[in-house]
Amino acid sequence: MADQVERDCPKRMVFGPCGGVRADHSCEVDSRRCPFTDLQEAPPWRGRRPDVDPRPDGHLLGVIRAGRPAVLTDLSLPPYDAAAVAHLAGALAGSCDAVLVGDHQDQPDFSPALLAGLLGSLGVAAWITLTCRDRNRVVLEQELSSLRHVGVDGVLCVTGDARAAGVRPEVTQVFDLDGTRLAGLASEHGLAVAVPETPTAAPTALRPGRLVEKQRAGAQVVVLNHVRSAAEVGDFVRRSRELGLSIPVLAAVTVYTDPTSAQALRGLPGLELDERRIRAVLDAPDPEETGIATAVEEAAQLLATGHVAGVNISGLGSGRGLRRAAEVKAEVGRRVRASG
Repeated sequence: MADQVERDCPKRMVFGPCGGVRADHSCEVDSRRCPFTDLQEAPPWRGRRPDVDPRPDGHLLGVIRAGRPAVLTDLSLPPYDAAAVAHLAGALAGSCDAVLVGDHQDQPDFSPALLAGLLGSLGVAAWITLTCRDRNRVVLEQELSSLRHVGVDGVLCVTGDARAAGVRPEVTQVFDLDGTRLAGLASEHGLAVAVPETPTAAPTALRPGRLVEKQRAGAQVVVLNHVRSAAEVGDFVRRSRELGLSIPVLAAVTVYTDPTSAQALRGLPGLELDERRIRAVLDAPDPEETGIATAVEEAAQLLATGHVAGVNISGLGSGRGLRRAAEVKAEVGRRVRASG
C-alpha cells in the first residue's frame, strides 16, 4: 500500500500527506485525489531515530527549555541580495529569539548554508527552511553538513510546495525525500530539527498521528501553520499529546496590515483564517496599528491555551515593501515579548 501511495503522489511522498491538500481532498499539484486521504492512520515511521544530540547551545530551544515563551519571526528576503539580508535582519534585531528563513517556490534564493552563514555573521539565530523540491538526496546531505558546519540554530524540514506555475517550467522538480525523511536525515547530522504541520488541512484526522511520526523521525520542535482560532490550536495539540507527542509546539500568528498582506495568505491550500478579524483590520481607521494589535492579541490567546511553547510571527506583514513588513513584524515581536 505504501509503495502504491508513493507512486500516486506527485511529490513521491512516503510519509504524507503534505500540507497542501485542498478541502475536497485534491492535490495542490494537479486535480488528482490525494492518495493519503484514503488511509485510516498516518504512515508509521520506518527508519531509526538517530542517537545524536543537537548542538547544546541552540538559542531557540534554549529559550523553550528555560520556560520562556519563544518568539520565532519569519524573515522574508528578495532573491540573491546579500545587502538585503543584513538590512532586513537588522530590522528584526532584538524583537525575537530567532528568525525563520523561508524557501520560495516562485523565486530563486541563496543556498540555505550561505543564508545561515550570512545571518550567523550578523549574530542572528536562524532557523533555515530546507525543502525537497529542488534538491536530490546528495545535495540535501551537502546542505545539512554545511548547515552544521556554519553553526545554524536549527533547520525546518519540509517537503516543499510544488513550483509556482510558470516558474522555471523546464526544470525538474526532484522530491527524492519528503519532510519526514528529511527530518530523520537532519537529526542524523546532529542538527536541531523543526517540522511543520497544518492542523486544518485535509485529512485532518491524520494530522496528529502524522506529527507523532515526525517526532519519531527526530523532530524536536513543531511549527504549526495558520488556523482560525487559539481554541483550534489547543484542541489539535491536545489530540497530538494524547497520541504521544512530547516535543514543544510553536503556533503561527498571522500578521497583515493591508489588503496585499491579507490576500497573500488567502487561497493557500490547508490554511484557514478568521475573515471577520481580517475585515476588522482592513476597515479600521489605522489598519497598520490595528493589524499589529490584532496579531499581539492572537499571540496572547495562543499562549494562554497552555498548549504552546511560543509563537511564530508569520505572514507578509505589509504590502509596502519588505523593509516595512519586517518593521511591522518586529513591532509585533517586541510587544509579545514585553507582555510575556
